[in-house]
Amino acid sequence: MVRVLRPSVNPFASTSVGPYELPPAFVEQLQTPALVVYLDRVRENIQRMIAYAGSPDRWRPHLKTTKMPEVWGELLHAGVTHFKCATTREADVFVALAESRQNPADLLVAYPLRGPSLRRIGEIAGRAKHTTLSVLVEDPEVLAELPEGVGVFVDVNPGMNRTGIPMADEAAVRAVVQAAGDRFRGLHFYDGHLHHADLAARRAAIFKGYQRLLQLVDHLATEGITTPELITAGTPAFHHALHFDAFAAKDTFVHRISPGTVVFHDARSQLDNPEVELQPAALVLSRVISHPTSNIATCDAGSKSIAAEAGDPCAFVLGSDAFEGLPPSEEHLPLRCSTELPPRGTPLFLVPRHVCPTVNLAEQCVLIDGDHPPRVVPVTARAHEVLCQAQK
Repeated sequence: MVRVLRPSVNPFASTSVGPYELPPAFVEQLQTPALVVYLDRVRENIQRMIAYAGSPDRWRPHLKTTKMPEVWGELLHAGVTHFKCATTREADVFVALAESRQNPADLLVAYPLRGPSLRRIGEIAGRAKHTTLSVLVEDPEVLAELPEGVGVFVDVNPGMNRTGIPMADEAAVRAVVQAAGDRFRGLHFYDGHLHHADLAARRAAIFKGYQRLLQLVDHLATEGITTPELITAGTPAFHHALHFDAFAAKDTFVHRISPGTVVFHDARSQLDNPEVELQPAALVLSRVISHPTSNIATCDAGSKSIAAEAGDPCAFVLGSDAFEGLPPSEEHLPLRCSTELPPRGTPLFLVPRHVCPTVNLAEQCVLIDGDHPPRVVPVTARAHEVLCQAQK
């Protein structure tokens, strides 16, 4: 039986810090807090994910986590060709990378874009020779604005109640599919709300949603509508989706999982998926800056450098169970210590609870690649664009 960890338990307390250590002379020059990405760990996680999926073709990773061409290139090199993203900047940076490599790729902008953002996707698609672009759609009216050459995935709401057509409203799904015509690429079903601590209960809830999704596919088929692709399963659900035998048994569509966090991995993912063997590939290097009480050491990585929206602790100290992260402020993260306080200036490696928005907070990243000297690279696809290219 798999043991489900409590949210306050450090899932990386026993992880060796040694493989993550940076050259001391480099650390002396490095201001903190600093995002550090380890490409060796990235490659290991990618290969592990491909092994779980059975092939690169069954994985459509979400690029919102990684946000850097240097990391996306590793996915392309591993044979992954289908991707998701959330913003026009991510789409622009990814298409530039794929086009420079003349790498055939398929990118879904998994967001219900409107107005200027939809026009921007048209601009990006217009220069893509090797990349196919699609967007999410949940109402037929927006199809009148859909740029030429951009495909359609119908967004189905699995109960997360964030976006999409309710599963029970088959008439609305059918209306979008019929209006899309030959642009229809498939159904998008993001079940990212299912975080049951009881893994068996989570799997049962996930499978119930998939059974209903397949009923929808079958009902469309009775009206002569073929669904080319089903996209499901972010990080909390992907391992369960791969064990839903009915997906593999169907040969009328391609099923792809779409977790992106798994490339970098984080504490929330480890707590959600204790049966999945991945390693943290993105850490925040921080320094102890204060001893405000006899049992608290404060480090310099607050909510402006580590995402805090996923709850407390927002980060865990790699390789130690002596620290408990307290609620952060903008520039400070207090750590309650069960042992002697580390001296001021002590570097600590922090594993974010939620790595995706943590990466988005960083303008630059330290890239570690085996024995090569550390490099500082921009986090190129962070944040949002404001104007369409034609208006810049």
